[in-house]
Amino acid sequence: QMQLAESGGGLVQAGGSLRLSCAATGRTNSDYSMGWFRQAPGKEGEFVAAHHWNSGRTYYAESVKGRFTISRDNAKNTVSLQMNILRPEDTAVYYCAANLINSDYNRPASFRFWGQGTQVTVSS
Repeated sequence: QMQLAESGGGLVQAGGSLRLSCAATGRTNSDYSMGWFRQAPGKEGEFVAAHHWNSGRTYYAESVKGRFTISRDNAKNTVSLQMNILRPEDTAVYYCAANLINSDYNRPASFRFWGQGTQVTVSS
């Protein structure tokens, strides 16, 4: 089993930045692709970004492309999400996810392991 723990959430003004981190413990493996999802109150979960385990390719939702950057450090078993130019509509609980996948990164059902989430609130 793999355990994931997010950190770095908080309150920020629109236009500001936050950096989320996700630490993997337990049965960690650099073969796992990592993803970030978010869920705003009253809305369904939404794909944010993903990082393929082998190729290093990254994938982003259109709504965050150019503002968010996903990166990982296999030596430290962490994945990060740098969020810049934040908007009020980015307010949500952000979740880190992991699984041995090579496609369908934007589908929550593709990921087996999930963190408990960290709250990001962007004020206008």
